[in-house]
This record gives sequence, structure tokens and C-alpha cells, in this order.
Amino acid sequence: MKISIFGLGYVGAVSLACLSRDGHDVVGVDIDRAKLDLIAAGKTPVVEEGMVDLMAHVAAAGRVVVTTDAQQAVRDTDISLVCVGTPSAANGSQDQSAVLRLAADIGKAIGEKQAPHVVVFRSTLVPGTVEDVLRPIIEEASGKKDGEGFFLSFQPEFLREGSSIRDYDKPPFTIVGANHPEPANRLRELFGHLPCKFIETSVRSAEMMKYCCNNFHALKITFANETARLCDALGVDAFEVMDLVCQDTQLNISRAYLRPGFAFGGSCLPKDLRATAHLAKIHDVEIPVLGSIMQSNRDHLEVAIAKVLDSGKRRIGFIGLSFKTGTDDLRESPLVNLAEHLIGKGMQLSIYDPEVTLSRLLGANRRYIETHLPHIGDLLSADIAEVIAKSDVLVLGLDDEPTQRALAQHCRADQTVLDLVRVRNRGDIRAQVTGLCW
Repeated sequence: MKISIFGLGYVGAVSLACLSRDGHDVVGVDIDRAKLDLIAAGKTPVVEEGMVDLMAHVAAAGRVVVTTDAQQAVRDTDISLVCVGTPSAANGSQDQSAVLRLAADIGKAIGEKQAPHVVVFRSTLVPGTVEDVLRPIIEEASGKKDGEGFFLSFQPEFLREGSSIRDYDKPPFTIVGANHPEPANRLRELFGHLPCKFIETSVRSAEMMKYCCNNFHALKITFANETARLCDALGVDAFEVMDLVCQDTQLNISRAYLRPGFAFGGSCLPKDLRATAHLAKIHDVEIPVLGSIMQSNRDHLEVAIAKVLDSGKRRIGFIGLSFKTGTDDLRESPLVNLAEHLIGKGMQLSIYDPEVTLSRLLGANRRYIETHLPHIGDLLSADIAEVIAKSDVLVLGLDDEPTQRALAQHCRADQTVLDLVRVRNRGDIRAQVTGLCW
């Protein structure tokens, strides 16, 4: 394939070398003449393991051309990979000046081509940039429409400096955000041979996924470092602790808990976070990330409170009360906290939870109810149909098949369901279903 690569920093230079190594004809484009001269001479413009030998090899093979002429590069190739930098501006926003200028140049060149051109943005971009900002620029400059005269897509890269070539050859996955099959097909030709999943998604999801990944990496690093500071103060080996944590691939290093939903609660997480914060305080250790988790959890609860209050309805039915489906544990359940708040606002509540029966509550559960919702006996119902019938707004906190069937059978069109669990088969429910933040 004939490929042009714009921006020859770490991502662009490594991509150029690897694609040329794999047999493609590559045109490298940059405004920095020094980088171009290095590549033309078979030398690497970036310090990266394996790049010295690889650049010498691909230059000798004669499949690499370099230029400062962006429009000519588009005219001479079938697909363009945009890897220009998007650094932070002074106010923290993304400086998109380079990619905006480049979009106009690419558009002008596309306007002169007969065959549709594929443009793949690999630079990290604020979600919505490709469709709302760059597409109009290219369409205006080219006089053509996305999906007809050219095709846009977004493909985030996952190259780490220091191991870029290894990461290129063995990525965690290949993500392609596209609105048309053509760019996905072209990228499958380029990267489908790699030993990983090839996943097609929307452009916006691909853009946001890149930010999510980087933020999660930053969170993990900070989590490990805050843990290390606290371990040091307590005389514990932080490396041993984190190595033990990583042994658990069922909950810790897994998909577990990485699913949007309602606030967390229960008998473990809240109390252990508070204990951790107290330990850090008495040992004069700053742990701002761990110390902020409870506040963020409270903020999530506030979103649900606002959603119910904004409905303007007063008859509220709760489907679920325990802190998660399949348990009767009410300790620090966010649903109990939500119910408390709504009762304080004068709402009329009715509650159904098949696992929570007042006569069965024992020990800590009973004490918790006596303290927080002493009149729960008047609110609990053993009949989900009854709770649905007497409510204008249903707060859905249960995620199981019996609940799904009951909602499909008994809900009315004039009701609103506040979905805290991302209900399955929501099309079967006659009520208006609104998610917490989805």
C-alpha cells in the first residue's frame, strides 16, 4: 500500500519504519527538515530501542521517501496516517493548531484526486474533534463529502516510548473508529496480521477510549505510589504488597468493577477507605487520590438524587435496596442513602427487594435499618407489581431476570424508570427509561 505519515515524532517515525519493513511504500511528512534529513540518510530521528538498525534497513530497501509537501504526499498515496502532536495549551486545553492546519492541506489535496482518499487520525484528539472540527475543514477545502470523496477514521496508538517497536508488533488490540467500512477495511489490510483483536467502533468512542486508557494508566501509577508511601510509613514492603495484589486476575487485574453503574457501598469498601485515610493522616502521609474516592462516590449519589427530584414526581418506587443484587446487606447501601434523602424531601416511597424482608433482618443489618430507616416496615412490599403500580418514578437497582420480566409486564407508558444498573432489553419496558449517566 502507498501510505503517507504526517508527523515524524515517536509514533510517526516508528510507524514509518515498521510499515516500510512490512513491505509498504511510505512517504514521511514533517515541517522539521532535520528529521527528514536523518530519515533520508537511514538514521533515526528519535531515541528508541531497535530504531537505529530498523531505519538503516528500510532506507536501504528504498521504500521510504520524505518531504515537507503535505499536499503532494496525499496526492501520491492512498491512505494518510496523521501523527502530529497535540500538546497542552497554557490553560490545559489541547493545542490543535498543527492538526487543524494539516486538515486544510489534506483537504486541498483530496480535492485534486479522483480516487477517494483514506485519512486516519492517530494523534490523541478530544472526543468529537474528528467529526465536528476536522471533517468540516476537509470537506470545505476539498469540496467533497466524507464517505464519498474521502473517508475519515480514528485509530488510537498504544506505543510506549522505549518499547515502541515491540508494542507496534504486539499491541493489546487494534481499535478503529470509523463511520464507513472502507477505512476499516484498509486498516485491516495494514494491521489485521498483528496478534491481537481488531475492533471496529464509533469515531467518538475511539477518541474517548484513548483518553480513558491514559487516565487509567495514570491512576494505576498514582495508586501504586500512594500505596507505597503509606506502606513505607507502616513498615510494610510495598513491592510485596503490590505483587500480591496483581496475583488476583479475577477481581484486581480484570474487567471486574470497570462497568459504569451506581455508587458503591456495602460493609467493606467505604469503611476500608475511611480506615486507609485515617492511617495516612496519623502518619502524616498525603494520599489525595485515595482520599478523594469517597467524595467522588458521594458525587455519583448526588446525580441520582438530582435525577429523581428533577422529575417533579412524588411517588417513588424502589426496585432494590441492598448495596448490590443478590444480597440482603443494607450497610452503607447507596440505595438506602438515596431513599433517606428522598424521604427527607417529602417523597412517598415504596420499596421492593426480594432479599430484604424486615422479619429476616439480623445483626448489623437490623441495627443499620433501625438507625437509618426505622420506618422501613411501612415502606417494604413483597409484591413488585404493587410497587410498580403505585409509583410514578421507579428507581431500578436490581439486575436480574425476574425484575426484567416484571418491568416488561407491569410498567406503564406514563412512568419513568431511573436505571442504575443498565437494564437489559429496555425496549421491552413501556415506561420511559433514563440511565444515570448513559
